Amino acid sequence: MKKYRMPVILLAIFEIVAVTLWLTKDNLFYLFNFSYIGCSIALGMFLFIREYKHARRIVQLLVGLYILVYLGFICGENMQIEGFWYYLFTGVFEAATIHYAVAKIFGPLLFGRGWCGYACWTAMVPDFLPYKVPEKPRKKIGWIRYITFAASLIFVAALFLAKAGNIEKIMFWAFIAGNVIYYATGIIMAFAFKDNRAFCKYICPITVFMKPMSYFSLIRVRCDKDKCVSCGKCKKVCPMDVDMTDNSRKRANGTECILCMECVRNCPKGAL
Repeated sequence: MKKYRMPVILLAIFEIVAVTLWLTKDNLFYLFNFSYIGCSIALGMFLFIREYKHARRIVQLLVGLYILVYLGFICGENMQIEGFWYYLFTGVFEAATIHYAVAKIFGPLLFGRGWCGYACWTAMVPDFLPYKVPEKPRKKIGWIRYITFAASLIFVAALFLAKAGNIEKIMFWAFIAGNVIYYATGIIMAFAFKDNRAFCKYICPITVFMKPMSYFSLIRVRCDKDKCVSCGKCKKVCPMDVDMTDNSRKRANGTECILCMECVRNCPKGAL
């Protein structure tokens, strides 16, 4: 039963968050929301341990579609980074603000970029494209993410400075437009770079929050040097170009690991 310890621990963490927010905010929604996400992630980890190859994809769809369809389209919450800025400027600790705090700002201290691998509704579409393993060397254009990050902040700040009317409706349509742009860009880049995760590596503004926190992540894939035979298979299958044979926090692209576990699945010696 020890091998099932991690999904149980993660489920317990999400339940603690769910109950805490439910009681402090006096809103039953938070109990349902974080319990659902915690159960979905725990289920995915359980299936992975049971060696079901589509385990991560199931979690992506369960969580990604829930946030995109239910929270976004049905509830009208902008869960993109613009929604975070909107609630931050209004001084309301709700919806997107809590989502970002738990999943993308403080959460990575525990599970790194796990959000990107198991819950991101933007990445769940490009992940089904043909280029699961990058076919070209990584480009040095990661600086673009800072432009998109700044653009999202400027966009929302401009609405408040201009005292635009009915900002909530604008934010809802910004959510729809943002998703269309993100999906189109992600798909085009996947084919152009022959890399499903090109958008995540170069464009996604959320990584500006996640990368520095992921450096200190407690949950990390580690390499048992005594078992490793330096075959290089882990590097070949990694969608984020991470050097998993290096256990230091300064390993190549170390803050990019999305905990997809492809390296673990493909290691012939069980060294990871």
